[in-house]
Amino acid sequence: MEIDKMFNVNADCQPDLHYMVDITERLQKIKEMVDAGQYFTINRARQYGKTTTLQALGAFLKKDYIVVSLDFQMLGAAKFKDENVFSVAFARHFIRALERDARINPRQTMPLKEELKKHKTELELLELFEFLSDICREAPKPVILLVDEVDSASNNQVFLDFLAQLRGYYINRKSVAAFHSVILAGIYDVKSIKRKIRSDEEQKVNSPWNTREGNEPSKSKLLLGDCTRDRMVLVPYDIAADFLIDMSFSVKDIIGMLNEYEKDHHTNMDICQIAGLLHDYTSGYPYLVSRLCKLMDERVAGDELFPDRQSAWTEDGFLKAVRILLSEPNTLFDSLLHKLEDYPELDSMLRSLLFQGKEISYVIGVRSIEAALMFGFVKIRDNLVQIANRIFETLLYNFFLVSPEMQREGICDAAWKDKNLFIENGRLNMKRVIERFVIHFDDLYGDLGEKFYEDDGRRYFMLFLKPVINGQGNCYVEAETRNRERTDLIVDYHGERFIIETKVWYGPARHAEGERQLSDYLEHYHLKTGYMVTFQFNKRKEIGVKEVAVGDKVLVEAIV
Repeated sequence: MEIDKMFNVNADCQPDLHYMVDITERLQKIKEMVDAGQYFTINRARQYGKTTTLQALGAFLKKDYIVVSLDFQMLGAAKFKDENVFSVAFARHFIRALERDARINPRQTMPLKEELKKHKTELELLELFEFLSDICREAPKPVILLVDEVDSASNNQVFLDFLAQLRGYYINRKSVAAFHSVILAGIYDVKSIKRKIRSDEEQKVNSPWNTREGNEPSKSKLLLGDCTRDRMVLVPYDIAADFLIDMSFSVKDIIGMLNEYEKDHHTNMDICQIAGLLHDYTSGYPYLVSRLCKLMDERVAGDELFPDRQSAWTEDGFLKAVRILLSEPNTLFDSLLHKLEDYPELDSMLRSLLFQGKEISYVIGVRSIEAALMFGFVKIRDNLVQIANRIFETLLYNFFLVSPEMQREGICDAAWKDKNLFIENGRLNMKRVIERFVIHFDDLYGDLGEKFYEDDGRRYFMLFLKPVINGQGNCYVEAETRNRERTDLIVDYHGERFIIETKVWYGPARHAEGERQLSDYLEHYHLKTGYMVTFQFNKRKEIGVKEVAVGDKVLVEAIV
């Protein structure tokens, strides 16, 4: 019986069951690293396609190699209790995985099996790796070790000892048989394992996953550490080759997946447009792309406003999927937001980036930045820190704006009370929103100083706007224009788009420049009317709202 394909967001994707991006080119690049005999780590954020890639890679390499695929999560925490327990568990896991390959002669694993029979609970790592070396020597093809979910082991001394054995055999592999290539996959970079071990176990500060000598500063990723700096030991350069292969989905990748879907369902969607929207909002984050597609296919299609797939696979259907995604719990979002509670430095950095438009330069070793990179919150562009994608950015704005301290603000109460004034026949009256914001803001905060306007004014406008569009529209910040002077908000509400520039007053010349920029921005979006909210701390300012013509555009400008 033929099974209908679907979009998948759970575990690994399989081409015969799921609509998925063609990752052949990526696999070929990884194979080149394997062919060169490199040991390396694939450390990416949660649900970034690591498991799917490893599963596909195993099949891709099978012709030329003996591939042993392991998952440390399957061993369980108890198996990392000590060296002997781990070695026995690893050996059994390894043998089962190895013997799935029909090319392996049972006699090649017999010595290790006999050892396990004689000493069911006693097998040291040194002995284990001697047996593994013998297996590698006798194997009909070079042996590749793939280990997924290494994070399950990385808080244990035995894991560091395991890495030390890999390191030793790597260094001596010209004279001693060893794995041809080893790939470890997880969220945390094992090269910086010194930071993940708790400070009360400070003897574990030095990761043995290295080959070079000396005291060069570590170039590995640094986690937000439990160890104070006086307890840290610098880690030399590691043996793991740099893994620089991009695992995000490009527009071309997404188009290929949508073409496959379109052949089955004939929705007449504009494939290039939908692929562009998916990439604009997700920056190619694999889970987010697949989840939005799955929502359009299974949740949006059949909705009252989108009765079929043809209507669901449109821009409006896509925006509906975005609203669903941002309103539902999922393990990825839960994991990200919990990191903010665990790491106050990270929370503070993201708030200043989002609400103040602060430019944050990337500097190696700044722990809040390195943690944000590792967990997937941010990316680096032109040596500046940026939020990784529009979905995460909106998630963070929503999270910060609904925090208890923000909800207690008077401007939030005012927005909820006025909410019904802003919707007329299902359409959002943005001019009225801005007029009411000016009144409430002046009443509540008009006597506060310059520093308040610069650091908090834009945040309060977003706080006022959120209840107005809550659940019915989409709002995001244009990251390309966000800085200390201005932030451009884009609001989509029931098929209408609004561009609102929030900025700080820095004199008439800069204000006129801002008007021209907003006018150009409106031209890009084929809009005639734009909105500008300017926070001015000059006591002689004229508070209010007026309309200004700039070329063929009309700007609704507010001074607060």
